[in-house]
Amino acid sequence: MENTQESRVEVQNVEFHVSYLDTLSERIEHEEFSDRSVAERFADAQLKDEDSWAVVDVVVLEAAEHQERTQQLVA
Repeated sequence: MENTQESRVEVQNVEFHVSYLDTLSERIEHEEFSDRSVAERFADAQLKDEDSWAVVDVVVLEAAEHQERTQQLVA
């Protein structure tokens, strides 16, 4: 039971950051997502031609940072 609670806490303190090349502007862009599958779909959608690339990074948030982001969303 305790492991389940720890896993749930870990999942809540994670974001998924997508870095990708915007081939129209030729700039590297970044987007943040709270859901892994949404981040992966977004990254896949950026692969438009042979020069395109996208990377999904898993970012573990500190407890205070997570609480601050939650408060911002509620406010």
